Formats: sequence, C-alpha cells, structure tokens
Amino acid sequence: MIRLRNIDKYVDKKFQRTFILKNIDLDISEGEFITIMGPSGAGKSTLLNILGFLDEPSEGEHYFLNEPVHQLSEKKKSQYHRSHIGFVFQAYHLLDELTVYENIEMPLLYRKVKTKERKAMVADMLDRFNMVAKKDLFPSQLSGGQQQVVGVARAIIGGPRLLLADEPTGNLHSEQSQQIMELFKRLNENDGVTIIQVTHSDEMASYSNRIINLRDGTIVRKNPYRLIQ
Repeated sequence: MIRLRNIDKYVDKKFQRTFILKNIDLDISEGEFITIMGPSGAGKSTLLNILGFLDEPSEGEHYFLNEPVHQLSEKKKSQYHRSHIGFVFQAYHLLDELTVYENIEMPLLYRKVKTKERKAMVADMLDRFNMVAKKDLFPSQLSGGQQQVVGVARAIIGGPRLLLADEPTGNLHSEQSQQIMELFKRLNENDGVTIIQVTHSDEMASYSNRIINLRDGTIVRKNPYRLIQ
C-alpha cells in the first residue's frame, strides 16, 4: 500500500541543514495496524504528515497504492487525500459552531455527495457509534471521549483505506482511551482499514501489530509482533 524510499525532511538555515527525518525506508501493507513511537522531536508527526499528504519530503520517493506521490500534482494529491485517507487528531479539530451531525457530514460536502446519500451515510455513522441522541449537540457539550468518537466518525465516513491518528488518546483519560483504541481495532479487523497511529503510550501501542521506533529522525527498530496477544 505504501512505500517510502530514502525519505529525508530537512530545513536549511544560514548554511546549516537540520534533518527532521533522515533516510527513511518503510513498507506498509494494506490491512496493517502500525504504531509509530519515539521521544519528542524524533520526527513522528512529520512522518505521519508525509504519509497523509499534509507535508512533502525534501528528498526521496513516496508511493501510495503504486502511485508516485512525489510526482503527483497538488490537485491529484488532494483528490487522493480526500478519497483514501482519514485523519484523527489529538485536539479533535471539531468545528465548535457545528453540531455533531454537521461535523460528521462535512467531508461529504467537500466531496459533493448528494443530499439523500449524505443523510443516509451520516445516519449510519451516528447509529454505528451510538451518537444518535447527541447529533444536535455542539462539541462543547460533549466529553473528550465523545468528541474524539465524532472525530473518528468524521475521518471514516468517506470509507478511507488509510486512517492516520496523531496521539488520538493524548487528551483522554484511561477509560476513554481504551474505548477509542477498541474502536480502531474493530475498524482494522472488521473493516480492513489500514491504521497508522503516533503515540507515547505502550498500552495504546499494544493494540497494533507492528511498532516503528523513531529516534533523531531515523528508524531504529521495527517490531513485527504484537506486544499483547
């Protein structure tokens, strides 16, 4: 599904080059659930943003579904991002002035999905995540866990093949965190969604089946095994 070859990300300033990512080679198969771990400043979020077309590498080759992302136009990359990739953020990134229903619906508006189909898809998400009774509430009226559930529903309503999550449980307490991770696990195992998450938590990482460790912008260890069976 994804191939990264010799990916570098750097910043040049006053004749000095600072590397954020260095010589990243990575293969990700469809249907995997992967965790990226490492200390602060290791390049985790930068790598996730490159995988999600939100950032570009300085050098190297990036292939997604056999398409050379590094050669695609911005318009084509935007189309791929909208149709194949969902993103879940630590800070939820819900729009405060929109209801739960409207936040979930928003990606479909961007894709110009017809009204009847759009209503059916949002209704299905609300039912699937037990949010029907909260559809007219605003984000400020929800708990952190409920806001993140809405964020996940919004990310997957378009049927993405790849879900990227940047510290998705970072602002949640332990019970809410477990609920979100169980939700990810079901999406991965039942729906076949490929998931790549960034986390500092060993417990949250245990839900994945492969861990990629970053240090100083390079991959230091790739673990193909589950931490907890």
